[in-house]
Amino acid sequence: MERRRLGGQGLEVSALGLGCMGMSEFYGKADESEAIATIQRALDLGVTFLDTADMYGPFTNERLVGKAIAGRRDEIELATKFGNERRPDGSWVGINGRPEYVRAACDASLERLGVETIDLYYQHRVDVDVPIEETIGAMAELVQAGKVRHLGLSEAAPATIRRAHAVYPISSLQTEYSLWTRDVEDEILPVVRELGIGFVAYSPLGRGFLSAQIRHSEDLAEGDFRAFNPRFEEGNIERNLELVDRVAEIAGEKNVTPAQLALAWVLAQGDGVVPIPGTTRIAHLEQNLVALEVELTEDELARIDEAFPRGATAGERYPNMSTVNR
Repeated sequence: MERRRLGGQGLEVSALGLGCMGMSEFYGKADESEAIATIQRALDLGVTFLDTADMYGPFTNERLVGKAIAGRRDEIELATKFGNERRPDGSWVGINGRPEYVRAACDASLERLGVETIDLYYQHRVDVDVPIEETIGAMAELVQAGKVRHLGLSEAAPATIRRAHAVYPISSLQTEYSLWTRDVEDEILPVVRELGIGFVAYSPLGRGFLSAQIRHSEDLAEGDFRAFNPRFEEGNIERNLELVDRVAEIAGEKNVTPAQLALAWVLAQGDGVVPIPGTTRIAHLEQNLVALEVELTEDELARIDEAFPRGATAGERYPNMSTVNR
């Protein structure tokens, strides 16, 4: 398995990670035993970078990951997040970056995961009511206490990234990035590259849409949050399907799936970029790994860019965009 470095503080991870969110929530009903088997198969295949968060479930995803990695802790790079505060019944509290909450959230995550140290601890969303310096200061204390090894941010704006990095070195920024979400190329990627921060791309398959398997909103399972995503709404989904079909044509010519081509495109964006596609099935995991073997020439990258140009996606990526890029 190829390894990639995130930041300048010594964190190295598998070039392809595994997003675990959908194993507990958001994409319809999931099977815990199959999810655990998928995580363990990922480890067997060298996918050692696992991504979760306390809000997924809520709280149940960390417990699931903890079960899956029991006895194999030394094999993995474990990332989790805090900041999107929810109650046990799933109701929303708000974004919380207060230092006392940072400390309490970390202790709770360690207990649920069944580990003594988190390799990469992210602030999931930026709390605009708390100076980022205070939040990062509390996170840095966790490093000093041996509870966390590296710090990360998610969906932070360039100015916030700079302020945070000035307090304590940030190893990774996690933000949505794929063929249909490329706004990070304008300011965010240049900033993290300038500062030597790694970039973790979540939803590198466009929430599964770039697999070309979703043709209608009716294809989504009951309870799937994508049904409320503007990009899957009538009027937008038709336009986006046109773009995906163009990518699928190129994939067919290379004898790979559209998903494999889309992942290969993200992987081609630089050594410091690590995609973390999520899946709940071993078969999909194994198919995604083929992307590591797909080499894209400059001509092919240019053709993909022409087929799916920046800014061509119809619809916002969230119903409420106020909590991202802050």
